[in-house]
Formats: sequence, C-alpha cells, structure tokens
Amino acid sequence: MKTIDELLSEGVAGKRVFVRADLNVPLDGTTITDDGRIRAVLPTVKALAEAGARVVVASHLGRPKGAPDPVFSLAPAAARLGELLGADVAFATDTVGESAEATVAGLADGRVAVVENLRFNAGETSKDDAERAAFADRLAALADVYVSDGFGAVHRKHASVYDLPARLPHYAGYLIANEVGVLKKLTDDVKRPYVVALGGAKVSDKLAVIDQLLGKADRILIGGGMAYTFLKAKGYEVGKSLLQEDQVPAVQEYIERAEKTGVELVLPVDALVATEFPDLKTKAPANPTTVAADAIPADQEGLDIGPETRKLYASKLADAATVFWNGPMGVFEHPDYAEGTKAVAQALIESPGFTVVGGGDSAAAVRTLGFDESAFGHISTGGGASLEYLEGKTLPGLAALED
Repeated sequence: MKTIDELLSEGVAGKRVFVRADLNVPLDGTTITDDGRIRAVLPTVKALAEAGARVVVASHLGRPKGAPDPVFSLAPAAARLGELLGADVAFATDTVGESAEATVAGLADGRVAVVENLRFNAGETSKDDAERAAFADRLAALADVYVSDGFGAVHRKHASVYDLPARLPHYAGYLIANEVGVLKKLTDDVKRPYVVALGGAKVSDKLAVIDQLLGKADRILIGGGMAYTFLKAKGYEVGKSLLQEDQVPAVQEYIERAEKTGVELVLPVDALVATEFPDLKTKAPANPTTVAADAIPADQEGLDIGPETRKLYASKLADAATVFWNGPMGVFEHPDYAEGTKAVAQALIESPGFTVVGGGDSAAAVRTLGFDESAFGHISTGGGASLEYLEGKTLPGLAALED
C-alpha cells in the first residue's frame, strides 16, 4: 500500500484530502473523557495541513441509526482537534449535504475541516453494495485524494472505509502504517517467549483469536469476565460471575488443545468477589473479599483477579520478549477492582520485551489508571481491528488500500 510519505512527496498543496479518521471518543454529555484517538490522528492531519492540503476529516462516533442524532455529534471532537492543532477547525453540520459542500469549498490551503458523523447516513454502514456505493460517490465529490487513518474501523466494510478508496487515489496515514507494522511483529517474525494476556467481558469475543494464538503464543493469560467461563470449564463453581454457558464446550476444547500443543494456558488462582456489581458512578466502597478461584460462593460474583493471580501473571510476563494485551482483568473503572488491570499494565512496563496494548478498554484503562503511554511499546487505537488481524482475517479497510 502507498503511504502518506509518498503522497507528500508528490505534493498536496491546494488538494482536498479526505482523511478517514477514528474520532470515536467516549463522551460524558459533550465532554470528551479520553481524547487518545484524536491525538493519534494528529501527525497525519498536521503533516497534510503543513504541506498546504485542504484537509477534510471524517469519522463515525457511536452507533446512531443512520440518521442525525445530537447525542452522537462530532462537534466536541472537532473542537478538541482544533485545540490540539492550535488552529481553527471548521465544522460541517452534515456529511455530504449543503453544509459539508460549503465548508469544504471554503477551505483555504493548509486548513482543516471536520464533517458530521458518517453514521448519520444510512449508506455508511449499509450491507447493500449499491447503497454504500451511492454514499461513497457523494463522499468522493468532496475530495481529490483519500487517506485512511482510522485503524479502529478498518475491519468494517463501510462506505468511507472500503468503497471510497476505490474512487480516489488512496494512501495509508501514519497511524495505519504504524499499526500494521506493529501487528506484523505479532504475526510474522515473533520474538519469544510470546505472551498474550486476554481479558474483557465475553469469551465469545476472543474465541477466534485464542484459536489462532494456540498455534503461535507460548503463554496465554486469561482474566476479566471471560475467565469465569474458563473456570466453569474446569468444573469450578463461579457463583453469579459473568458466564457464557454455551461457550463452555469450546473452552474445554481449547484447554485440551493447549495441553497437547504445549501452550501454557494460565487461569486465575484467586478472585475478588462481592454480592453485587459496584456503583461506577458514585464509586462507593465495594468491600470485596478474596477467595480461591475454585471456591467462589454461589451468591457472589468475581469482579477482578486476586492478589495471588496478580503475582502469578506478573511472573509470567517478566521474561517475555513479545507481549500482546487485550482486555482489562476486572472492573477497572471502580478503584476496588482496578488492581488486577494495574498489575498487568505495570508488568508490561517492566517487561524487557516489545509490549503491545491492544486498543479498546485496555488502552482506556492505561490512560484512566494514570500510566505513561510512552512506557509501552505500542498502544493500538483499534481493539476489534487488532484482534481480527491476529485471527488472520482480511480487513476490508486494509484490502482497499492495496493496489
């Protein structure tokens, strides 16, 4: 795929450059609670603007139903992008209508505009090829060149990700190029020991990647809500813990495969439990208790890995040459259940190897818990995209950039 450096060498002054970014930031009303994804696209936007391009930034935010919804407006993201750039950023109140056309037409060389949420248009996410194509045609009319820099969306076959590149000269932005380079280090020429830490709520979200990793990783550490399905598969009582009963047979098969192939599959040995889920708004003390992983009371639910598991997982990460972490170890949003996730993050920082935080909730946890992002080898902006890449799937947004 061609990269932005090639585009810049060709010259972009005066050209309208459509940048498909990922500005899907978490919001509390109109307040952005984590601007990591906006900061991630800054190098690409800055480079294009400084080279004299007329930069048109587009993104989705949330899951509106194909129609405008003020709750999912990109206006706060556009304002924050302007603050980070130190320059005014124009904002179009639609995506391909009168406001977008006028806003783009009014851009001077070196200036930046953001158009409204792409998903306010049904054609963006449509499964109908013709409907997506029609929307992509309207987007293409706003630009001369396409730059893909929204890694968090490249696993989606959406109009702005998959169909639009076919209509314009297309290039990968700095973020996309960097993400792909990192993921190749996790798949093509992996330095060992290769240790993977997986957490998060649902084991069903991770089964496909576990299937692939059982043939590639040396160790897989399991935490988060998904751990209780693994513990159930071992025959343990898990009480009221998050459980996907229908996935137990598949998990049992993976446990057996790990034993046969020599992959070390490491499960929690203890857990923090409580009778009810904590209040994440008030952060009221939850007063959890610690129990062995095979002794969770029937009226309790596991909400974080316990202190012995934290020590165990840190020891399993200590000698890693390559680490991939995706998914928190517990309900890190509450201080009483954040220690497991903190322990894994700290172990990555202390690891001598190349460490990758696989986007999504893990990246949010790193920032929320106050860790220095530069202490990690790489923090991905796309959890789902990273997992699908590791699963060996073809990502539509990357395939569209190939010539």
